Amino acid sequence: MKKFILLMVLFGLKSICFAAGADPFISKTQTHGSFSIASKGKVSSILISGNDWPGVTRAAKDLQGDIQKVTGINPAFATDKIAGMAIIIGTIGKSKIVDELIRNNKINVAGIAGKWESTLIEVVKNPTAGVDSALVIAGSDKRGTIYGIYELSSQIGVSPWYYWADVPVKKSNSLFAISGRHIISSPAVKYRGIFLNDEAPALSGWSRKEFGGFNSKFYAKVFELILRLKGNYLWPAMWGSAFNDDDKLNPVLADEYGVVIGTSHHEPLTRAHDEWKRYKGGKWNYDQNPAQLREFWESGLKRVADKEQIITVGMRGDGDEPMTEGTATALLEKIVKDQREIIEKVTKKPASETPQLWALYKEVQAYYDKGMRVPDDVTLLLCDDNWGNIRKLPKLNEAPRKGGYGIYYHFDYVGDPRNYKWINTNPIQKVWEQMNLAYEYNANQIWIVNVGDLKPMEFPISFFLDYAWAPDAIPAEQLKQYTIDWSEKQFGETYAAEIADILDFYSKYNGRIKPELLTDSIYSLNNYNEFETVVADYKKLVEKTRFIYNQIPVNQKDAYYQLVMHPVEASANLYDLYFHVAKNKLYAKQGRLAANAMGEQVAELYKRDEEITNYYNKTMAGGKWDHMMDQTHIGYTYWQQPEKNSKPNTMVLAATGNLNKVEMGLTIEGSDSSWSKKQKVNIALPTFDYYSNTSHYFELFNKAMGVFTYQVKTPNYIIVDQPKGEVNDAKKVWLSVDWAKAPKGKSNSSIIVSGSDGTKLEVPIHIDNSRFDTPTLNAFLPQNGYISMEAPNYSRAINSRPIFWKTLPNYGKTLGGVIPVPVTSPVQKPDATTPHLEYDIYLTETGTFTLNSFISPTIDFTNADGLKFAVSVDDEAPVIINISADYKTETAWRKSVADNIKIFKTRLKIDKPGKHTIKYWMVTPAVVLQKLVLDLGGLKPSFLGPPETFVSEIK
Repeated sequence: MKKFILLMVLFGLKSICFAAGADPFISKTQTHGSFSIASKGKVSSILISGNDWPGVTRAAKDLQGDIQKVTGINPAFATDKIAGMAIIIGTIGKSKIVDELIRNNKINVAGIAGKWESTLIEVVKNPTAGVDSALVIAGSDKRGTIYGIYELSSQIGVSPWYYWADVPVKKSNSLFAISGRHIISSPAVKYRGIFLNDEAPALSGWSRKEFGGFNSKFYAKVFELILRLKGNYLWPAMWGSAFNDDDKLNPVLADEYGVVIGTSHHEPLTRAHDEWKRYKGGKWNYDQNPAQLREFWESGLKRVADKEQIITVGMRGDGDEPMTEGTATALLEKIVKDQREIIEKVTKKPASETPQLWALYKEVQAYYDKGMRVPDDVTLLLCDDNWGNIRKLPKLNEAPRKGGYGIYYHFDYVGDPRNYKWINTNPIQKVWEQMNLAYEYNANQIWIVNVGDLKPMEFPISFFLDYAWAPDAIPAEQLKQYTIDWSEKQFGETYAAEIADILDFYSKYNGRIKPELLTDSIYSLNNYNEFETVVADYKKLVEKTRFIYNQIPVNQKDAYYQLVMHPVEASANLYDLYFHVAKNKLYAKQGRLAANAMGEQVAELYKRDEEITNYYNKTMAGGKWDHMMDQTHIGYTYWQQPEKNSKPNTMVLAATGNLNKVEMGLTIEGSDSSWSKKQKVNIALPTFDYYSNTSHYFELFNKAMGVFTYQVKTPNYIIVDQPKGEVNDAKKVWLSVDWAKAPKGKSNSSIIVSGSDGTKLEVPIHIDNSRFDTPTLNAFLPQNGYISMEAPNYSRAINSRPIFWKTLPNYGKTLGGVIPVPVTSPVQKPDATTPHLEYDIYLTETGTFTLNSFISPTIDFTNADGLKFAVSVDDEAPVIINISADYKTETAWRKSVADNIKIFKTRLKIDKPGKHTIKYWMVTPAVVLQKLVLDLGGLKPSFLGPPETFVSEIK
């Protein structure tokens, strides 16, 4: 109880997500029983045992430097020497000092000793002769000790990203460790790592500039980062690189640091694929060239047989391509058998004692599904579809495997339907949703994620490794708090919540569609003001980001630009560029004089993209990160990246007629058509609806040079914000309705717009002043021919224990997602008692309408008969929809991942006007609902679907 009270005093009842670390144990003020790390101009010494692991000694030296960075004082560093006040660091069973503390009952390591990567951090009085007080960091193994060291570094103010993102150290001259036992429990996932991949041109160019290539100097920085983030596993860069061959110190240093090395899914027995080319290998075909391949693998393994590795077994085709058509399962099984014989020969111990994995990547999974098996001690590394959707998970009822299961996930990819390499597009909400499936289905032996160039994936890397350590510590409800805590660790408390909002929203916006897939036609320029709204949302984020940039201390600006401002600024500019491309084409079609100005603006925004890139590469942090933003991202024509960026094509409006003679043109909201002179306007403005009370606009524009005047005549219930005025370029005129004066029910009318050039246009107006006869209205109502419902805004959630509905805030493309949990729940047959969501709607018409269900592109990871949900209206029988039915067609898969959504259409019959209830039913777990849209005949194409039409009114 005392510890609980103390924490509340120190942290002011603040909600903190501990994730991978220990509970907070560092205070800047002394409390009863605390240990002084730094105070009154003095710092405690660091004491280690000379017989501990070299990696522990090295990390302890890092701690020495970290304390100096924070306090300005360099602590003494002692080996097996007694000191008055000391930070004692050691590995249980390896450190003489720590083992003596255990023998003398000074520390109790029950629950720590013998565990994987676990740590005890404790203040101990008089731990040994000559030492008055000590902060003891005792690890269950080498990495357990190292993680304890770096946990202390983090808590005193040194971010794991101090080098890789230039996060400044938080200075302090007073640091105390509070009393009590502080435990870092063993991780939920045994091996947690990153894959440096698709690393040209950015990471490869930077590493050559900074270190001369992917050598031991480069990897020392990578190893340290992984360990500070409590990871332990790495697949090294492999585009033209070979970790064990490029620098003989690479594997030596990895083993010393304590980082487990593997090779990618298509590089067996520690051999980088590039080595086959370097040493002029023959056919990469085991059926035709087995002897040379066996010698290649054996000689490669001999180099690192004494190092901590996870050995990749199996084989893909040359250059990470599928094996030849019709490759026999028997041949692949023989390959694995022969590879394991090589492992036994080289290591001189049973193959089962060397960790191995077999990656079920792409077509390799099909071999497994058709019956191919590997020995039980080999970890089956299951994979996503390269777009963040896990393809396969273990069945809940199958016998456990000694080697277990793992996951290979992607934050970056080169391949169909489009490369995505430039910028972070990975909302942690999506990562959580998919990796939670992996955790709950026990694929927890290995989690490795393709991070591309490492930068700019800093935030999702942190989350991935933190979540791998302790998934239960970060439920969906804590994702926002996790982001706030992460922001505070990098930039302090002042703007942490605001920075978290920025991280949340920019990754959400970027996650809707990869920037490499963005064009001028993805978002609708005409319908629902979609493109304009999306661009405006980015611009608001830029304003917020720049405001904070101008307020924070100078020493935080480089880190802030890398982690927060650059992805916002660069993405917003890219969207603005394509928005102006779309406007250029529209204006040219409408004959607007401003079409060419839009084209010029495209050129300016393209130039601005170059300036943003140049600032990141050449100016930010003094040019430290030059080349890291070299990745091309504008001008894709197919899946592969262009050699260089290219400005999108625009249209030039050629001058015809007398440009000095003004001519008024008119267009209306929701249409790309335009009218002038005496043309008949044959399209109405969007309907003015009483309940939504939304304003709508028409736009006047100039088709020539000069100025014209206009005036608008309307019925007495139409309010015009600018009933008359002058137009040089263009002007939007907004209309709204005085509902007290408007006719009851539905009616049609028109407004007259006249111009000084003689133009006179009559614009049709539709009014819906219908009222529903109910004292309280909390429902979704029709608007312009549709009803739109965001999934989290259900009217009621009907749970059925132990199954209940969980909202994933800010997940997906609009508001959020809703899933049934547990995600391991059995299949449900919908009836009145089974879990479902209800959405109340009101209708003024009857008929058969189409319900559009917006569902995340989750894959049937059970490899059964598909993931399913059901929908119905009122008490009608639910209609079951299989979201996996079309997934095996390449075209359907490409569209679903490119759009990051699957939309399913179901016909529902409404036989009377008034109140009704749309019901969404759970059938199988893991289906994520994002949105429902009922098309009443007026739904128009858009990328995000129309805005929500919920109304709450009490008479």
